Amino acid sequence: MNILHVVNISFVIPYFLGEQLLYFKRKGYEEYIICSPSRDIDYFSQIYKFQYLSTEILRKISIIKDLKAVLETVRYIRNKQIDIVTGHTPKGALIAMLAAYITHVPIRIYFRHGLVYETSTGFKRKLLMLMDKLASALATKVICVSPSVYHKSIEDKLNSVSKQYLLSKGTCNGIDVEKFYRNTLNKVHIQKLRKDLNIEQTDLVIGYTGRLVRDKGIIELVHAFQKLQCKYPKLKLLLVGMLEERDALPNDIVETIRQNPNIMNTGYVQNSNIEYYYALMHVFVLPSYREGFPTSVLEASAMELPIVTTRATGCVDSIIEKETGIFVEHDSDSIATAIDYFCSDENRRIEFGKNGRKFVVDNFEQHIIWAEIEKLYK
Repeated sequence: MNILHVVNISFVIPYFLGEQLLYFKRKGYEEYIICSPSRDIDYFSQIYKFQYLSTEILRKISIIKDLKAVLETVRYIRNKQIDIVTGHTPKGALIAMLAAYITHVPIRIYFRHGLVYETSTGFKRKLLMLMDKLASALATKVICVSPSVYHKSIEDKLNSVSKQYLLSKGTCNGIDVEKFYRNTLNKVHIQKLRKDLNIEQTDLVIGYTGRLVRDKGIIELVHAFQKLQCKYPKLKLLLVGMLEERDALPNDIVETIRQNPNIMNTGYVQNSNIEYYYALMHVFVLPSYREGFPTSVLEASAMELPIVTTRATGCVDSIIEKETGIFVEHDSDSIATAIDYFCSDENRRIEFGKNGRKFVVDNFEQHIIWAEIEKLYK
């Protein structure tokens, strides 16, 4: 059976698919991917053993380029005799579902990774909702990556309830609980990374992984960190991710990140060794305004870190409140109070961390999710 996955950028392949591609390859499936051209796509294809086609799939609407992407996807589906098409992210999914519908592919799966319109208003919000509804109408199955996305999709009437599915308790690919396990990591590697980042053994490290943009609550996180610096002189903020132009942070926050000696920004870090950055942290914070399902929270929990996050869509499903983490509002005072709650008590951090790992192992281990995905292929 031949499966085609359509994504807009290769960056998401290790997160949305990764080892899942090898799992299904071993079970006799042939895997194909279409995405925008990049330096990484050939590297990923060798690691994960898939064939690919590079064609430009933009985030923004571009009628000519979008039509070209649809036509090239149609040709690829026919050439490779594709049996199943899955589409990820709004634009990738819309192009995938259009092409698969035109070519009468019997199984057309739209992975709804989140609701991008949630933080938009006016005409843009209506347009984004219309795009989602069109992709859903063309799909035979719609996978919501979290319970809150599932329920919000029904509330906003994006598609019929009969089309919607949830994989176990959520995510699109599960978590590799062996990779994200503190006890199996190379201690020499950890110490080298600690030295490279100028983090001392006695420092308390507040961590975040992901894009450094407004929607992720980075402004509020930086302000919360500043409020706590006097109380905790050994406090460090480790931001693992890239500054981006889209939804960019204001200049004053960017300058604070660059100038404050206790804030470390690593820039882009490959998924292949991201676990070593979690190993340096004591508390993980994601004050996001919207998510599909925040994989970073589950990775941090698997690494036995206590979590501070919001009740935003997706985030609300990622912890057990007062057991694996605590919820906060979208303001710096609330975030600072929650961070202080964990910084002030090591035993509390340990307890929440152990609870978090059990929560992930029991509900989100990748083979649990992959077994659910295989059911959709039949």
